[in-house]
Amino acid sequence: MQNILIVGGTGKTGRRITRRLRAAGRPVRAASRTGGDIAFDLADPPTWAPALEGVDAAYVVEPDLRASGDRIPRFVAEAVAAGVRRLVLLSAGGVGEADDRHPLKAAEQAVRASGLDWTILRPDWFAQNFSEGPWLPGILAGTLSLPAGAGRTPFVDAEDIAEVAAAALTEDHHRGRIYQLTGPRAVSFAEAADLIGKATGRPIRYADIAPEAHIEHQVAAGIPAGIARLLTGILVAIRDGLAAEATDDVERALGRAARPFEDYVTETAAAGLWN
Repeated sequence: MQNILIVGGTGKTGRRITRRLRAAGRPVRAASRTGGDIAFDLADPPTWAPALEGVDAAYVVEPDLRASGDRIPRFVAEAVAAGVRRLVLLSAGGVGEADDRHPLKAAEQAVRASGLDWTILRPDWFAQNFSEGPWLPGILAGTLSLPAGAGRTPFVDAEDIAEVAAAALTEDHHRGRIYQLTGPRAVSFAEAADLIGKATGRPIRYADIAPEAHIEHQVAAGIPAGIARLLTGILVAIRDGLAAEATDDVERALGRAARPFEDYVTETAAAGLWN
């Protein structure tokens, strides 16, 4: 049975993949800067070889888009040298249309050119960004302020991403595929805030703000200006109706439909994550 490495094994997708693989009885090694089975840091190349030893398949994610764009290409080269046979890369929606300045463009190119079996996942915005990520403070404060207007996007559940990743790591028919992972329908931020408010029993509203204000808030929070502009640009694309299309790639990969946003909201509220 193949040994599987999960880079970012304690992160949003990594811990979910690790849990699924262990439940299936698969040998899995969660590699992380914080906890996990083995210490690992993309910023610390000496940690790579111990994590890769004896590994047949690896899930790769860049946890910091502020970092140099050559980290994953260098890690892929080391994975090839270590005898890894399969790579699954967590990329992002829109990378296929992005120019070479996008921080994940080189990562995708390295994986595709590796000569290994590979699968690339390009997810839409995670639904969990409302409960485990950058939008949680706004939800808890009662006002979510973003420059997305009335635009809609098909938020994808991280549980779906994890299930597709686990399948790609262990099943042959995902080789050479690029999955554009989305939820089943597009949802506006105002609708998302309303659904979360109803599930939690308290008022939560969405406030549309100017892109420049969003960039300023991001930079004030410590995000480099270039990344702040990139993230703001994605939200503006949602505002402009350029990110509303849902795909059936979750169903193509798993044989079932993607989880509705409403299910994510119901389960997250029941778990008390917005209390």
